[in-house]
Amino acid sequence: MQAADFMREAIALARANIADGGRPFGAVLVRDGQVIARAVNTIHRTQDPTAHAELLAIREASRLLDSPRLDGCEIYASGHPCPMCLAAMHLCGIQAAYFAYSNDDGEPFGLSTARVYAEMSRPPLQQSLPLHPLRPQGEEGLYQAWQRYRG
Repeated sequence: MQAADFMREAIALARANIADGGRPFGAVLVRDGQVIARAVNTIHRTQDPTAHAELLAIREASRLLDSPRLDGCEIYASGHPCPMCLAAMHLCGIQAAYFAYSNDDGEPFGLSTARVYAEMSRPPLQQSLPLHPLRPQGEEGLYQAWQRYRG
């Protein structure tokens, strides 16, 4: 299969998800030309706001490959990945991501993540979601403890 075939599959998953009452998002995760995982956005079924197609494909691939690292993998997504999904891709080592429909395509339908991208580009302490450091008095050594147990 070629890249366009993987993208067609992601779009077909998204179209089937629409018919199921969901959002138009599907993802196909591939390594070495082989599909490892497929997923659709399941927010409508699970009420889980993190149940995005890309995240679910990452979770399934990690489970199947028995590894939190997905180095060498690519994701084909029907829509432009949101900041949460992009962060997950960076964290697990996805080497490339492709999308069919942009934020501009989704804007008229309320599917754009442009506002979220703009907010996330601000320094953490200047974002609209307050992020405050708070370490209780006497608390220390959490990361050192983790390092000791890692070996």
